Amino acid sequence: MLSFATLVSARAMARAAPRYTAAFAVASSRHFTMSTRRLGVVKVPEMAESISEGTLREWHKKVGDYVNESDEVATIETDKIDVAVNSPESGVITELYAEAEDNVEVGKDLFKIEPGEAPKEQPKDEGKSEEPKKDEEKSEEPKKEEPKSEEPKKEEPKKEEPKKEPKKEEPKKKDAGRQESEVAPKAGARTESRVKMTRMRKRIAERLKESQNTAASLTTFNEIDLSALMSFRARNKDRLLKETGIKLGFMGAFSKACALALRDIPSANASIEGEGLGDTIVYRDYVDLGVAVSTERGLVTPVVRNVENMGILEIENAITELGLKARDSKLSLEEMTGATFTISNGGVFGSLFGTPILNLPGSAILGMHAIKEKPWVVNGKVEVRPIMVVALTYDHRLLDGREAVTFLVKLKQYLEDMPTMLL
Repeated sequence: MLSFATLVSARAMARAAPRYTAAFAVASSRHFTMSTRRLGVVKVPEMAESISEGTLREWHKKVGDYVNESDEVATIETDKIDVAVNSPESGVITELYAEAEDNVEVGKDLFKIEPGEAPKEQPKDEGKSEEPKKDEEKSEEPKKEEPKSEEPKKEEPKKEEPKKEPKKEEPKKKDAGRQESEVAPKAGARTESRVKMTRMRKRIAERLKESQNTAASLTTFNEIDLSALMSFRARNKDRLLKETGIKLGFMGAFSKACALALRDIPSANASIEGEGLGDTIVYRDYVDLGVAVSTERGLVTPVVRNVENMGILEIENAITELGLKARDSKLSLEEMTGATFTISNGGVFGSLFGTPILNLPGSAILGMHAIKEKPWVVNGKVEVRPIMVVALTYDHRLLDGREAVTFLVKLKQYLEDMPTMLL
């Protein structure tokens, strides 16, 4: 039989049990959340809607390095852009979960960081360590004085030794020369090396083949006398550079002329969409101009939005800024997609003429080339004029030859008569 006191205490414990269990659950949950924070594991960030993985291109930090908040720790290469992985907080990197050239998926663990402040003891230790070094150097100085007093006694044997040393060194030099001749490649040697393609290069190859296999590409040419444009640039470039800080080149004028010509030939600014090879034509009342930029990693095409509403200087400035970001691999995915018309300037490399490949889903691309002085008939007389060959590659499914040729004729008229284009 249980006593009355025992029953009372048992009931009290039963009533208090839920409170203790709830308190224990709260305490354990807090402990769990704190432990997960202490882990400091940084995961592969989201890169874009259509990108689920990338290649770890480079580690900028290693285990044991201290990083500040927002410091770039790694770079992940995708088929479109490079993604910088920054540290979410300050601390010391304790572990790396991937190596360079590894494929990494979004959401997977990338590296581990132990939060904390920068170590402040290191400079103090270095100062302390330098003091004993100086003391050691001072202690070594008197030791060097002792052999100096003995030098006159041992001068004669030391003079004989260097005479024998060069005789022994001569055959060694001959042997070294023989080894170098064996290692050096022979004349006419044929070597090969294989390098894995980067994600961007593979993506470029895929898009180029997709363009060739999808569109009915055709190219038409024309020649433009750039005398008016070059004189306009020569008169205004120094003044505009001082007033605005913008360098006046040729891309701004060509881009503006294209926007005006596209207003006259809207099919060159259209695209085909739909199932299979497409069943719908999309016409646009705006021009998002793609400008091909060559970088060390490949060709990219940043996009200048609403070119039809911009002036020549605004376009020049926008193209310059995007070009710098492209060469620094800092373009966002939004800045590289959605071009309705594209310009490729191979003239900066000295190209005389060529046939550019369509940048899908756009239906036309303009190819600019080098400016060369040529004999040119003006009012019945032959003069030397700066001439550029321009090429328009277009999708024959959407544009007929008449429209493509008319586009280049319009472009030629605008550029050869600069005041008309600026009105």
